[in-house]
Amino acid sequence: MPPHIVVTNDDGIQAPGLRALVGALQSIATVTIIAPSHERSAAAQSLTLREPIYWDQIAEREYSVEGTPADAMILAFHALLKEKPDLVVSGINRGGNLGENIYYSGTVGAAMEAAINGVSAIAISLAFRGKDFDFAPAARFARTLAPVILKERLPRGVLLNVNVPQPWNGTVRITRQSPKLTRNQLQEGTDTRGRRYYWLHDQQLTDGIDPGTDYAAIRDGAVSITPLVLDHTDAASLNHLSHWVRLLEADCRT
Repeated sequence: MPPHIVVTNDDGIQAPGLRALVGALQSIATVTIIAPSHERSAAAQSLTLREPIYWDQIAEREYSVEGTPADAMILAFHALLKEKPDLVVSGINRGGNLGENIYYSGTVGAAMEAAINGVSAIAISLAFRGKDFDFAPAARFARTLAPVILKERLPRGVLLNVNVPQPWNGTVRITRQSPKLTRNQLQEGTDTRGRRYYWLHDQQLTDGIDPGTDYAAIRDGAVSITPLVLDHTDAASLNHLSHWVRLLEADCRT
């Protein structure tokens, strides 16, 4: 029996990156699409709590969810699927998810929700800032990577953040997440009613990039694979902060 892979994204169920990904994975697996009905970029792992989450089956094994990427995964595991899939692949995102962008990315957020539910997961993005996106190489790489994960398995609580450069030179690196390497910029404007608003942009900083990071791999034309963990606890600080307990308890008794 072929493996079962669920595909999702944050660019919407009809996005060309998702369709390229599905086309590549269908040759090695049974693929089910469960994705937001429209673009939900930068949704991170946000949930819809103050209104119902609607969904429609738009084709065989294709479900359109009127919610965030994380909503789509919650519906997948608790309503739409009879059994958990073998793998979730989120993407292919239109643009990179490097460094601090992982905190905001709906592509990564969907993969994190899958990992929370005990399913191996990949977030895959095409790191390109131009207009003519070519998703085919990233889709082929996903097709190569998926069987490796299905065979080797990921540790529980670990997911992979994958970025494919355009163009790609054929090399692959296992990388660390970069520290913040962009500068936030606000473009101010005024609407027809005189209210001020801002468009949020960022400017990439290229100096001092650590060679072992995701940014360095993409800069050099290599695929970046960064393992991420769900447990955000800083183990070193557990011991460092332990003496605070006595201070805090003493202060509370006074």
